Amino acid sequence: MQLITLKIDKPDVTNFILGQTHFIKSVEDIHEALVNAVPGIPFGVAFCEASGKCLVRWSGTDTSMIELAQKNAKAIGAGHSFIIFLGEGFYPLNVLNTLKMVPEVCRIFCATANPTEVILAETEQGRAILGVVDGFCAHDLEDDADILWRKSLLRQIGYKL
Repeated sequence: MQLITLKIDKPDVTNFILGQTHFIKSVEDIHEALVNAVPGIPFGVAFCEASGKCLVRWSGTDTSMIELAQKNAKAIGAGHSFIIFLGEGFYPLNVLNTLKMVPEVCRIFCATANPTEVILAETEQGRAILGVVDGFCAHDLEDDADILWRKSLLRQIGYKL
């Protein structure tokens, strides 16, 4: 077995969701879940098929997001993994619960815009996602000024009243 780390290749501000699913119809069901949760959402999804032709299956509503999903899924190559890239101004928070309710979705590894590394194990049979490194290490505790900044930000972007 070989351990591999792979950086997700994306623009800095682009949000994505990385997960695991279990069936070929996942691509269509994930597509339907996203457009039903947020009509007009720009996204691309790609799914690494784990049997049969072992293709990267894909769908979406935005060409650039589809291309990001295809490129990253192909690089990851872990069976039954999927990756979704969301267009500018759209966030995992808007679709995560809906996505978790898709019957084929087994797990979500991360949902972030942070720089991310995927930790993979590769055997003679194939690849598996062991986990992710999402962003950077925490350095200290927040102080009162940091708390005020956090609360202000959440209200400024409309996630708290």
